[in-house]
Amino acid sequence: MPHTCAKLIYHCIFSTKGRRVMITDVVRERLHRYIGSILSASHGSLMAIGGTADYLHMLITLPASLSVADAMRLVKANSSKWIRETFETHSTFGWQTGYGAFTVSASVVDDVIRYIDNQEQHHRNRTFEEEFVEFLDRHELEYDARYLWD
Repeated sequence: MPHTCAKLIYHCIFSTKGRRVMITDVVRERLHRYIGSILSASHGSLMAIGGTADYLHMLITLPASLSVADAMRLVKANSSKWIRETFETHSTFGWQTGYGAFTVSASVVDDVIRYIDNQEQHHRNRTFEEEFVEFLDRHELEYDARYLWD
């Protein structure tokens, strides 16, 4: 086969540094668009994005040439710099060091998009921390709880 054929879909989850409430209404929409432009410039795409004032969920596609680690580094580094430079009140903004990334089958994309779109409602019943640990457990990832949060 002379060409690489891949459709790589990831559900990525990460929070603000120290879970600080910084993704305000003033920032949110512009941040989402900016993250979409970062991914687009890297030949990926943002299928869905949502969250609350202290974390994000993203459903993204990446080209085979871009690892999820590199994509997350690009998104987090560039968006945090942009927030600090764009919003005077956010000069100390930062993302947590780590992230969660889970592969998604094309057959469940619509379900994941609905899940991401309903984050505010979803978190009336469960905390971000509880949800994230559930993702790790559901995907059978080993982790040390001491190092999940920064």
